[in-house]
Amino acid sequence: MPFFKSSKTEVSDPLAGKPASFAIHRYLQGSANLFEENRLLKFAIAGMFGVSAVLGTLIYTTNQNQRTVIVPFGASGDLYVTGNTPSVAYMRTMTRNVVSLSGTYSAYSADKQFQELLSLAHPSAYNGLRDSLNAILDELANNPTLSIATYIRPDQPVTWTSTDIVVPVEKVRVIGGVIRKFRGNLHIGYAIDNGRFWLTQLTEENFDAELR
Repeated sequence: MPFFKSSKTEVSDPLAGKPASFAIHRYLQGSANLFEENRLLKFAIAGMFGVSAVLGTLIYTTNQNQRTVIVPFGASGDLYVTGNTPSVAYMRTMTRNVVSLSGTYSAYSADKQFQELLSLAHPSAYNGLRDSLNAILDELANNPTLSIATYIRPDQPVTWTSTDIVVPVEKVRVIGGVIRKFRGNLHIGYAIDNGRFWLTQLTEENFDAELR
């Protein structure tokens, strides 16, 4: 009988005495549990993406339906933009003011009016519109008695789409006491971005007929 005993604790093998199939069963059970955990993790991640997508859609829809009240040029009335869709009253008001600023002027008022009109110009159209207005200023400098008055024709409808406004107008040109009248269309290109009206195009069309 030994005088000293070993201090090491013998660790029993949990698989000792078990059949060989028991280890395979434990491996398969562990793999199944790991697969189930991965599947739950993937489901949770997919759920988070789904919730984020729904919240993003709700926020986008809310922003599109948000009404922005805008009262330009000191006007009043039912003027608003819902998302990027303006009210009819808003479109009418903006049309009248663009026609007035661009079509009724004299040598004394044109510069200030055109500066106000340029404040509406979209950056992509600013240079072209500025050059057109500067050409008119040069004409006024050479003809200080020249004045122009433009009126929206009441006998013709103003039509518009989401990007363009076509305004039937009558233009009265006075220079040196001589009066001439013309009729045609003023084509206004525009865009609504974040509740703001941008002028993208301004051209006169079909002004061939002269009224005497």
